[in-house]
Amino acid sequence: MSILKNRDIIIVGQQPWDTAIGSNCKDLALEFSKNNRVLYVNAPLDRRTSLQQRNAETVKKRLRIIAGKEEGLEQVSTNLWIYYPKIIVESINWIKVMPVFRWLNKLNNQKFARDIKVASKTLNFDNFILFNDNDIFRSFHLKELLNPAISIYYSRDYIIATPYWQYHGKYLEPQLIQKSDLCVANSVFLANYCKKYNPNSFYVGQGCDFKLFKHDDHIPLPEDLSAIKGPILGYVGAILSIRLDEEILLHLAKARPDWSIVLVGPEDDDFKKSELHQLSNVHFLGSKSTETLAAYIKGFDVCLNPQAINPLTIGNYPRKIDEYLAMGKPTIATKTEAMSIFEQHVYLAETKEDYVVLAEKALAERSEALATERINFAHTHTWDKNAEDIYQAINEVESGQQR
Repeated sequence: MSILKNRDIIIVGQQPWDTAIGSNCKDLALEFSKNNRVLYVNAPLDRRTSLQQRNAETVKKRLRIIAGKEEGLEQVSTNLWIYYPKIIVESINWIKVMPVFRWLNKLNNQKFARDIKVASKTLNFDNFILFNDNDIFRSFHLKELLNPAISIYYSRDYIIATPYWQYHGKYLEPQLIQKSDLCVANSVFLANYCKKYNPNSFYVGQGCDFKLFKHDDHIPLPEDLSAIKGPILGYVGAILSIRLDEEILLHLAKARPDWSIVLVGPEDDDFKKSELHQLSNVHFLGSKSTETLAAYIKGFDVCLNPQAINPLTIGNYPRKIDEYLAMGKPTIATKTEAMSIFEQHVYLAETKEDYVVLAEKALAERSEALATERINFAHTHTWDKNAEDIYQAINEVESGQQR
């Protein structure tokens, strides 16, 4: 077992501590803080957000801190502090002239680094580890400006496929990966991507919180699901055309009209206009609270992840799969490089026709023994195991530096 103890860790990244959604980095910060001191630095407020979203409570809080009306450093547990920077950085991503963008970005980095130094000095952080959660622009120069003992780039999304990061991110992220002491990634695809630029790149997996997703016979089925005839093939999550392949769902529904296809989650405009709504065996149940999702998964005979394959999705770690497996459910998913670690426990489809064949197989092979295997496998993907793999990567690189 690899453990990191009594170290100081500064975390920078994209997702602030007060985000309304779940965050890998927040979960890792909590895990790191069990044995180390951790300073979680929220992204600094940028000029455009300060103006356009000035009535949002999260922005108001940051403006009060910048004005000196509130303290920016908050201790949330024995070893964990959250820091709200006391600065505003300039919004520069719209600038397409590379030398101008790079110059302004360095100024933003310098301002950010000076502010982080104030907070770290207050806490007497020394010889610290810098952990950068996918923050390409604001944290690009922090290795040189903060001079950490070791700098880590954490890749958890192929973000340069998104419009915001595409222009400057495509050349800056490889440079950031290259100059970091090591890179850790939550999917095999992303680890291999990082390895192109830095040999010290490691696949460290992904943590998952299973408190809500248990194989429990006492969970009552939701009323809107219990009225639907089986067998039920179900999906839980955002129903977005960029992430889900509509053609797979259409083929499944039309090829086997005796099966019910159930989709739980908010739809985008493309899916709202989909032919799927015209099919009597397809059921859109809408958004549900996180606490009720396990009850819906319990009612599925087979779980689905009909992922569309494109640059945005191909590298993603599918946390949804762990949630399905934690409830013992047979699961069919689109075959990708990131899905390779699940191949012994998930039915992997390469075509829409495969989905029908594999669904028939999954329905025929259902057993308690297979359910138990799936549950046991899912529970190897915990946050403490994720942190342990990161510690092992750090120890390997640090021991190599000392030789």
